Amino acid sequence: MLQTYDHGDWLMQIMAKCPRCLSVWLLDGGAADRRVRCRKCGTLFKVPRPEEVPEAAKVIKQAKGIVYVDETGKTYG
Repeated sequence: MLQTYDHGDWLMQIMAKCPRCLSVWLLDGGAADRRVRCRKCGTLFKVPRPEEVPEAAKVIKQAKGIVYVDETGKTYG
């Protein structure tokens, strides 16, 4: 069973970037803390949990809309 992160009445989605081919994928929140395979190049990589990027986790918890977090933890939105 996949765990999803519920934020009020909407489910979080995660943008993940493949470390090999740099393709960006929009994933369901249930992908957090799991390994996924890039659909383009086949590389297996881990999608971090929001808690692994502390500053981003704070912003996400207070967000009233969509927030984007890049691989360095910077937030946008």
